[in-house]
Amino acid sequence: MSGLIFGAAAMAQGRSETVASGLESPWGVGFLPGDRFVVTEKPGRIRIVAKDGKLGAPLAGLPAIAAGGQGGLLDVLVDADFRSNRTLYFCFSEPDAGGSANSTALARARLSSDDTRLENLQIIFSQKPKVASRAHFGCRIVDRGDGTLYLTLGDRFSRKEDAQRLDNHLGKIVRIRKDGSVPDDNPYAGRPGPLPEIWSYGHRNGQGATLGPDGRLWMTEHGPQGGDEINIAQAGRNYGWPVITYGENYGGGKIGDGITAKEGMEQPLHYWVPSIATSGMAFLTSDRYGAAWKGNLFVGSLKFGYLDRIELKDGKVVAEHKLLEDGRARIRDVKQGPDGLLYVLTDESNGKLLRLRPN
Repeated sequence: MSGLIFGAAAMAQGRSETVASGLESPWGVGFLPGDRFVVTEKPGRIRIVAKDGKLGAPLAGLPAIAAGGQGGLLDVLVDADFRSNRTLYFCFSEPDAGGSANSTALARARLSSDDTRLENLQIIFSQKPKVASRAHFGCRIVDRGDGTLYLTLGDRFSRKEDAQRLDNHLGKIVRIRKDGSVPDDNPYAGRPGPLPEIWSYGHRNGQGATLGPDGRLWMTEHGPQGGDEINIAQAGRNYGWPVITYGENYGGGKIGDGITAKEGMEQPLHYWVPSIATSGMAFLTSDRYGAAWKGNLFVGSLKFGYLDRIELKDGKVVAEHKLLEDGRARIRDVKQGPDGLLYVLTDESNGKLLRLRPN
C-alpha cells in the first residue's frame, strides 16, 4: 500500500524539457525511426511529431471513433519491425452501427510512405459486448515479443459484475496474435464457454501496462474511491474486482461485502489509498540516470499530477519518489525511448510531450 517512503528531493536527478506542445489530450506515444514520435489525441487524431517538436497534420484513414467521456483514440504501439513493415497498432472506443453503444477495439494499419495516412486498416479485436457507456475502456497495448499482443480492457463502469464472468471481455486482459487470431497456449483456448482471447480477469480499468524485466505483464488499474493497484497479470488468474478491493464506492460505502481478500483471487503487488489515478507505466532498463534509477518502475498519476518513481526489492515496493510535481499536470503516458531516456505525455487541452533529462 502507499505511505512507504516518498522522496521529494528525487527530482534532483532529472529535469524535464518540452519536446512538443499543442497536443489535445494526448493519450499514447510511440517511437519512430529518425528520432520522431507518433502520438494519439483522445478526440480522434494520430500525429507524427518531428525531431524538432513540430506537429504533423492528423493522419487520414482512421475508423469511426466514439470520442467522449473517457473514450476516444487511446493507446498506440509501433511494431518492432516497423522499418520493414511500417505497421502501427492503436486502440480506441469503437461505436456500434447506431452509435448508441461502444467497446474497446484494437486496429492495425500501415503508415503510408509519405507519413500522411493509414493504409490497409484492419480491426483485429473488438471487445464484446458493446455497452452504452463513456467510461472504463482500459486500452493499453503491450507487445509480448513473441508475435502476440496484450490489451487491457475496462469493465465499462456499469457492468462491473461481468469482470468475474468468462463469457465476455469486460474487465479483462486479452492476448491475441498480431493478425487477431488466438494463441493456442492462451489459458482458455479450446475450452467451451470462456472466450478464448482472455488472458486474465477480475480487472476494473487497466490504463498502464508494460513488460517487466522478468518478461511478465505488469499493469496498473484504477480502483474506485481508493484502491488503485499494481498487478502482475498471469495466465488464467482472477484479480478480484469487484469482489475484493481496497477501495470503496464514490462518496463512501463498501463495495459488495467490503472484503479485501478471498481464496482464489490474487492480491495486488501494491495499492494506493487514496487513489492516485494511475496511467502510463514503464520500467527503466537504461543507465542514463545512474544506478539508483535503473530497474525502477515509473507510473503516471492523473489525479495528483506527478510521475511516481517506484523502487522494488524482492518483488515488493520499498520506496516511492514523486517527480514532475511542480507542473501538476495529469501524467497520461510514460515510455522509455530508444535513447534510454524517459518520455512523458501530459493530458491537457494544451498537452505536452516531455523528455526527462539526467542532470
